[in-house]
Formats: sequence, structure tokens, C-alpha cells
Amino acid sequence: MAQPKDPYTNQGDGRDTPARQKLVALREALLRLHKTLLDMERRDYEKAHGVVTTGELFRLVVDDPQFAWLHNISEFVVRIDEALSSDEGVTEAGAHASISLARKLFAPTETGDGFQKQYFDAIQRDPAVVMEHAELVRLFNNEPPDAEG
Repeated sequence: MAQPKDPYTNQGDGRDTPARQKLVALREALLRLHKTLLDMERRDYEKAHGVVTTGELFRLVVDDPQFAWLHNISEFVVRIDEALSSDEGVTEAGAHASISLARKLFAPTETGDGFQKQYFDAIQRDPAVVMEHAELVRLFNNEPPDAEG
């Protein structure tokens, strides 16, 4: 019996509309970025507190304030997963809305104290984050900007 396909990847058939492919690409880019940021935060945490096991890391990601800002990325991926697994399929408007929201969320800024400031700081601290951010920007640049007005 064949294994069912992962609903969160491209299916290799007629369901792979351009809109769905965009959403899958965004999801994959966000997962890579999340892992890179998590690795960075883990290194920083371990410098201050000593080595942690995978189980301890999971608890830290859920409970520790140092990791809390990464929840924004996890929640975004969950929303994409819901869209990819829905019976309605992914519309061009839905994919565009997700990419536009990601473009706004992942706009690093030096000011403020929210996610964008933490993201800006991460880009300054870790060349691997710079590389993942560049991939995200390439994806954003393939999508037309929102109409002004």
C-alpha cells in the first residue's frame, strides 16, 4: 500500500497549482528560517546556562522568554499548514495574502521591541540568518506588491 503524500508539500499532480506551489515554498523557507533562529537561540542559551538536551530544548522553546519570539513563526507555519490541508485548495488570493503578511512580518527594523526588532537583531548576530532571510526576500520579490490605495 502506498504511503499517503504529505499534505504540506507539493503533490506532483494537478493539485499543484501555482498558488499552492507559492505557499509550499513560503512554508519551506519559514521552516528553514525557524530552525536557523532556533539553533542561534540555543547556542546563546547554552553559552549562558550550559548544554541542554533535545527534551530540555523543547521545554525552553515552549516556556522560556528567550525563545518566545519564535512562536510567531510557528504560528504562521500552522496557518499555512491549515490552508494547504484544506479541501478548498489554495487560491491565488490566499497565497498572495500569506506572502504579503510574511513580507510585513519579516521586515526587520531597529526600532521597537516586537518580533521585527528581534529579527533585526538576529540578522545582525548570525550569518546563517542572513542567508535564510535572503531566501525569503527572493520569494517575496517573486510576488507582486500589494496595490496601494
